[in-house]
Amino acid sequence: MIPDIPLEQVRTLLAVVDEGTFDAAAAALHLTPSAVSQRIKALEQRTGRVLLLRTKPVRPTESGEVLVRLARQLSRLERDARAELGLTGAGEATRIPIAVNADSLATWFLRALTRVPRRPLLSFELHREDEAHTAALLREGRVMAAVTSSADPVPGCSVRALGRMRYLPVASPGFAAEYLDGPLRDTLLVAPVVVFDRRDDFQDAFVRGLRQGHGGASAARHHVPTSEGFVEAVAAGLGWGMVPEAQAGPLLRAGRLVTLAPERAVDVPLYWQQWRLDSPALLAVADTVATTAAGALRTG
Repeated sequence: MIPDIPLEQVRTLLAVVDEGTFDAAAAALHLTPSAVSQRIKALEQRTGRVLLLRTKPVRPTESGEVLVRLARQLSRLERDARAELGLTGAGEATRIPIAVNADSLATWFLRALTRVPRRPLLSFELHREDEAHTAALLREGRVMAAVTSSADPVPGCSVRALGRMRYLPVASPGFAAEYLDGPLRDTLLVAPVVVFDRRDDFQDAFVRGLRQGHGGASAARHHVPTSEGFVEAVAAGLGWGMVPEAQAGPLLRAGRLVTLAPERAVDVPLYWQQWRLDSPALLAVADTVATTAAGALRTG
């Protein structure tokens, strides 16, 4: 016989994860820390799994993430039901947490949000994350939807293709003349490069593509963790980098950037993943994002 999952215990698990400690969760739930601890232990016994890593702050295990996601989805459905019944407070907004990569945020995504219908009243909570890692926030239940490069659906989520974001290898004319006077496969090994952060492998992958899988970008690299700052750093001559076509275009036309290898543009497919919920608010956001992406990204 499959045991029921007590919703009160699931909500308590969510509170502990969100608050970070048993004591903070107890204060938020107006319970004693002992009562919170007993609920978590009871839930672990009922599921037969360890659900929390007792670190500071506490972190859910893989099994715990499943129940945290369930708790967030239940909370979303409850809020939608209250809104349809007219039980929400005056001016109360529906919160929509979304994970989105920095380049989409800087080019087309905010435009999509401005086109979402004004009713019901929505409150967007954006989590900036690399497109290769946004799906992790979905798995953890921290966001309801994400712009991601993964076509494989996170459990409990649906996926739709948005299009392809094209990146161009570019540099300032002065930088190209100083550092890139020779075959790119050789000069990019030592030329300074701009990267987003320490997880950014995009420029290294481009160099490996030129060298049949060997090597990478230079160790002389500048870390610039904003999309706009990244583009400006490349245009200012700090290094070369892979810049979204939408951002590179005006600078190429103005002569502030030159394309290093026009035939080697890189297309990154983007997808919209969201919780598989019958939520009118989430559906409205998804449809508007898809429509805006169709006009901003490459398709076909």
